Amino acid sequence: MKPSEQDEILSTHLIKNGVDIHTTLGHPVGLFVLFFTEMWERFSYYGMRALLTLFLVSEISKNGWAWTREEAAQLYAVYTFLVYLTPLLGGIIADKITGYRKAVLWGALIMTLGHVSMALEGIGASFFYLGLILLILGNGMFKPNISSIVGQLYPDNSIKKDSAFTIFYMGINAGAFLGIMLCGYIGEKIGWHWGFGLAGIFMFFGMLQFYYGQHIFGKLGETVKKAKERKDTLELTNTKPTDEEEQLPKNIIRDRLIVIGILTFFSIFFWMAFEQAGSSMTFFANDYTQRILVGNQAIAFKWVDAALTIFPLILLTWVLTLLAKQIIKKYPLTIFFTALSFFIIWGIAIWKVLREFNALETEVTASWFQILNSFFIITLATLFAKMWEKVFNPSGPAKFAIGLVLLGIGFGILAYGSRSIPQGALTAQVSMIWLILAYLFHTMGELCLSPVGLSYVSKLSPKHLVGLIFGFWFLSSAVANLLAGLSASYIDKITAAYSISTFFMIFTLIPIVAGVILLALSPWLKKMMHGIH
Repeated sequence: MKPSEQDEILSTHLIKNGVDIHTTLGHPVGLFVLFFTEMWERFSYYGMRALLTLFLVSEISKNGWAWTREEAAQLYAVYTFLVYLTPLLGGIIADKITGYRKAVLWGALIMTLGHVSMALEGIGASFFYLGLILLILGNGMFKPNISSIVGQLYPDNSIKKDSAFTIFYMGINAGAFLGIMLCGYIGEKIGWHWGFGLAGIFMFFGMLQFYYGQHIFGKLGETVKKAKERKDTLELTNTKPTDEEEQLPKNIIRDRLIVIGILTFFSIFFWMAFEQAGSSMTFFANDYTQRILVGNQAIAFKWVDAALTIFPLILLTWVLTLLAKQIIKKYPLTIFFTALSFFIIWGIAIWKVLREFNALETEVTASWFQILNSFFIITLATLFAKMWEKVFNPSGPAKFAIGLVLLGIGFGILAYGSRSIPQGALTAQVSMIWLILAYLFHTMGELCLSPVGLSYVSKLSPKHLVGLIFGFWFLSSAVANLLAGLSASYIDKITAAYSISTFFMIFTLIPIVAGVILLALSPWLKKMMHGIH
């Protein structure tokens, strides 16, 4: 199909659903409103997550709680499990009652209150736990439903749908990058509660910019009540199947659901290993990695850190400028609140860079390494999107398999780099290059699996169940995060009995074996998708 025909199909789809047809970078402007909304939500989530286990294991003299690594990993396991479990309920609520847009707004508000509560942790532990509960509940309303709106922006036969989810995924990781870098830095260097509080400010801005721009989406994501009141039949509706779906044989719908189930199952193996980033890999950065730099190394790091801080902000500001040109006249408050948030972020970023250049000692924060995943995604996402469109575009299951193998290689690098650490050692000083390389391979694996997974769930799901099925997709992440945290809690026991290299070798073998099995199944799964590619 020619590009012009593809554009016409997309335009017809947008017009039919009352969506703003203006475009930015070849995609509907609505995608970039969702991009910035998700960016600030991920800023808040990952900014807090970067600090969570570090805060818990930090000494009381440093205003931490002095928990053991096992205890911190177990709380992390329960928290991340519930964060990914509640989207199942949030998807049902949106499908049956609120619609996707209101669910996103309610979720953003509840999460804002959660961050405010966590910022008050110095007053009492109850505020800390209340904040976690609010973040869990708010995330359940927000996470599946904003992804559902992205899926609704594009017809299933649009070649731009995969690249749209990759761009959206870039927004996710732009927020994660900024949140980890700035909240992590402020939390570790200034005070934990300041880092927790900063995360909430930008969640609030994300909510406001979405609220004032929600009419860009026309009929998409509206309340179920409004959908029922409409006399015309929506192509995409929250309450009943589309005409196209009613014509599909039941065996095709069944087969596609089976494919979703199998991909969801294999994604557990990926996320169980990948989510070591917030626990065991953070412990490795904190206790086993050389983070005090001197001489030329210190100077080089300051310049690299400054570039990592400033250049992504330049890119994101450019994207915001392009969006503003298209919608500022019709949706001025959306642009105003997004621009205001960028103004504040720029101020914090410049303050951080200047502070580090004037510091007498250069110590890399333990949370800093978590930004590498997001940075690599920001720099590689467009390359992968273009590769899927123009160069190499295997089936979804094959992409999943490749992602699993790349993830395993990343942990293999970490296992190799830590081979010199003695059995039972609680501290060491190995080069940071091993963590950097591990995050690079983890990121390439993630780009093969996660945005592709979101896209395929959207394309293969019956439209009247898309929110629910996205909930099940995130349910698999809940199980994976629980397994990730619980397995991370054994780091000290495995290190004592064998070595920390052995611990990371476990996460080398599991995803590679799963990837090989999935690759063998991929031709059969491709047939089961019945034309969806």
